[in-house]
Amino acid sequence: MKLLSAIILTKNEEVNIEDCIKSLSFCDEIIVIDDNSSDGTINLARRMNAVVYPRELNDDYSAQRNFGLEKANYSWCLFVDADERVSPELKNEILNVTRFKNTNIMGYFIRRKDFIWGKRIDHGEPGNITLLRLARKGAGKWKRIVHEYWDVLGKTETLKSWLYHYPHTTLRDYLQLVNKYTTLHARANYNEHKKSSILKIIFIPKGKFIYNYLIKLGFLDGIQGLIISFMMSFHSFLSWSKLWLIQKRLYQK
Repeated sequence: MKLLSAIILTKNEEVNIEDCIKSLSFCDEIIVIDDNSSDGTINLARRMNAVVYPRELNDDYSAQRNFGLEKANYSWCLFVDADERVSPELKNEILNVTRFKNTNIMGYFIRRKDFIWGKRIDHGEPGNITLLRLARKGAGKWKRIVHEYWDVLGKTETLKSWLYHYPHTTLRDYLQLVNKYTTLHARANYNEHKKSSILKIIFIPKGKFIYNYLIKLGFLDGIQGLIISFMMSFHSFLSWSKLWLIQKRLYQK
C-alpha cells in the first residue's frame, strides 16, 4: 500500500539534491517543487525518478509548500529541504508511524540536527530544533511567507530520531540567505502589524546574541557557535531595521 509522499523545495540545489533524494528512497513518491533553477537540479531530480513541478517562488514559501501538498498523491506528506537528510533511524520511525500504527495522530514534529563546516551543533537555538514536517495531507496548511509553519489541526507528537541538516556551505552563502530572509521576515512582520523602533533595533539583537552564545551555551560549539550566534543576532538587527524602513516608506515592501 502506498501512503507516503515526500516534497522538496529547490532552487539551484544540484550539489544537494541527489543525496537528499537518496535519503528519501523509502517514500512512495518524491515531488520536487523547483523555483526556476538554472543549474542541473531538475535534470538530476528527474534522473532519480522524482516528479518535478517548475513553479516560481514569488517570495512566498508557504504558497510553494501548499502547492506541493496539492500535488501529493498519498495520505501522508513529508517535507524535507534539499540540504537535509533523513537518517536511517528516522526513516524507520516514519515508516512505523505512517504504515503500521493506527492512531488519531495528525502530524509529527521532527528533531533536526545541524552540521556546519564539519561540526555538529549541539547548543544555541540550532541545537534544539523541532519542526512539524510530517502530517496527514488534509490536516492543515502552511502559513507565513518566510519562517513558515505547518498549521496542522489535531493531535501531534514528536519523533525521536534525527533529521540531519547541512546548511551554509560558505559564509558568503550564509550572509546572502540572511539578507534574503530578513527582507521577507520584515514584510511578514509588517503584514502582521508588528512595529519596529530604535529600542528594538538596538536591544533585541544584543539579547539574541546573549541568549544563543551564553544562556544556550553556544560557546561550547567553538568558532561555529560564535558565528551562528552572531549571525542570528545580525538577522534580528536586519529584520527590525528593514521593518522600520518599511514603516517610514524608505524600503520597498
